[in-house]
Amino acid sequence: MNRRERLPFSELHHIAVVVRDLMQAVKHYSSVGIGPFESYPPIREYVRVNVPDEPAFYNLQIRVAQIGPVSLQIIQPPEGRTIYGDFLENRGEGVFHLGFRVDDIEAEEAYLKQLGFKVLSSGRRADGSGFTYFDTAAIGGIHLLIRQNPSEKK
Repeated sequence: MNRRERLPFSELHHIAVVVRDLMQAVKHYSSVGIGPFESYPPIREYVRVNVPDEPAFYNLQIRVAQIGPVSLQIIQPPEGRTIYGDFLENRGEGVFHLGFRVDDIEAEEAYLKQLGFKVLSSGRRADGSGFTYFDTAAIGGIHLLIRQNPSEKK
């Protein structure tokens, strides 16, 4: 694939907001017409993770609503150390990351690392699909994430 045909950050999949109270946020967004919200697919699907605190990662609470072609993820971090909890403690509630869909998570992660992007966190399912966060918040204030859905794994 010619890298110039499609850059890794070209197909927005979702916007993620970190909050202190998930149900309060769902109620607020629902009151303005965003929703319905559904539970995020089981986090336990991720069998290999690179996270600060694995038990905390598996206890994240996430709800998702589709808004046209892009989804809104609302994330409430649990007790323990997570990148989401660190964000909430240091910066308060707000947009944490933009998530982009890619066809090949491993190839795109390797490409971005070659360009100098640093991996903040990652997770893979048994089929090799998954996500990678890049530590991009110093400029622009948010992290960028790439993801490959299970059904899209080649």
